[in-house]
Amino acid sequence: MSSALHLRVSLAAQTLELRDGDLLVKRYPVSTSKFGAGTEEGSYKTPLGSFRICEKFGACAPLHTIFRSREPAGEWNPEQPCEADLVVARILRLDGLDPDNANSYRRFIYIHGTNHEDRISTPASQGCVRMRNSDIAELFDLVPLQTPVTIRED
Repeated sequence: MSSALHLRVSLAAQTLELRDGDLLVKRYPVSTSKFGAGTEEGSYKTPLGSFRICEKFGACAPLHTIFRSREPAGEWNPEQPCEADLVVARILRLDGLDPDNANSYRRFIYIHGTNHEDRISTPASQGCVRMRNSDIAELFDLVPLQTPVTIRED
């Protein structure tokens, strides 16, 4: 992959695209905030604008690893119902590059796996961009730190 790699998230389409320049490499279904777009502290909204992947957590962790405060904290069992909103599999932490979204790092805005894979393709998160666990594991291995990310409404 080249240094022109970037991610593009569409709230309207509930998709994340991995692009290499203008070339679409892969499109993944995602779940963004059920509260819509926004940057306010405590809003649980998905921020819009330009970001970069500033931290990666979970390399080589089992696919169903649960993370709390970005540390492994057990494993999720897909056979057992769990309403809690778990961060699972991998974490790509985002750093906002625009004045409006500069608080994204301290808001803990991630692209991550979830125990609610059945809700992927619908707005259901609490601000983060959720992905299927196998998809985030694949993406995690494809994108380096500093990869640009754009989150848009359209």
